[in-house]
Amino acid sequence: MSERMSLELRPEFSRTILDTRAIGEIARPLSLGERLGNITALRRTLLLLALALAWQLYALYIDDPLIFPSFLETAQALVKGFASGELLARTLVSLKTLLMGYVLGVLGAALLTALAVTSRIGNDLLSTLTAMFNPLPAIALLPLALIWFGLGNPSLIFVLVHSVLWPVSLNTHSGFLAVSETLRMAGRNYGLKGAGFVLRILVPAAFPAILTGLKIGWAFAWRTLIAAELVFGVSSRSGGLGWYIFQNRNELEVANVFAGLFTVIIIGLLVESVIFRTIEARTVRKWGMQR
Repeated sequence: MSERMSLELRPEFSRTILDTRAIGEIARPLSLGERLGNITALRRTLLLLALALAWQLYALYIDDPLIFPSFLETAQALVKGFASGELLARTLVSLKTLLMGYVLGVLGAALLTALAVTSRIGNDLLSTLTAMFNPLPAIALLPLALIWFGLGNPSLIFVLVHSVLWPVSLNTHSGFLAVSETLRMAGRNYGLKGAGFVLRILVPAAFPAILTGLKIGWAFAWRTLIAAELVFGVSSRSGGLGWYIFQNRNELEVANVFAGLFTVIIIGLLVESVIFRTIEARTVRKWGMQR
């Protein structure tokens, strides 16, 4: 019996598994055009240059700087505004106010959604409040804000919080509801409850939806701020970009008006292309949750 068992024993060995994914593929060198076309930054730069060229040609066709200044005139006004320091100062004022309102709105959305996923009363509260206030434009609350808080940053921050709170809350809550029951049960098996369950299970799983809500909230807050500054900045010379645009419109400095609008666009592109894309690359794309 022992002799038979010794004959059946075989020494251990390991085999290297070949990568068969490339079998049948023919390696073809990419042309210069294909290599350049794979560069995202280059494609977008060429697109922006094409838009600038179309802008310049249309302005030359109109040939009326008081109605539609050319791209070169707007660029000169933009450089002149930043060189004088006025446009930079207005931009910093707007960004400071925007960040305060945005952060407060995000914190409020986090509190509401945390209550909504941990209790039925919180869920009913979030559903009711979003149904009531989400369709209400934030700029429509500006007259009340001026009465309650007067002329100044508190009025702007109030309408900014309103513009950020509801889209971020809705997207975050929708992301939480989409989390699979398997992950929820895994969290409960580890004994997670309350804030620990939300932070360790729901937030990572729902982060794509949360990030989308943050983007929408940023866009709503940015446009609301400029519109609000156009309204109340007339009475407050400490306003930001909205006041800069309004003031130059009254003085018929149309190139400066376009320079202010162009600054709004540039900031929006930078935030989207640098901040949010960096967050995406280091989170949802790295985790394989988004292409």
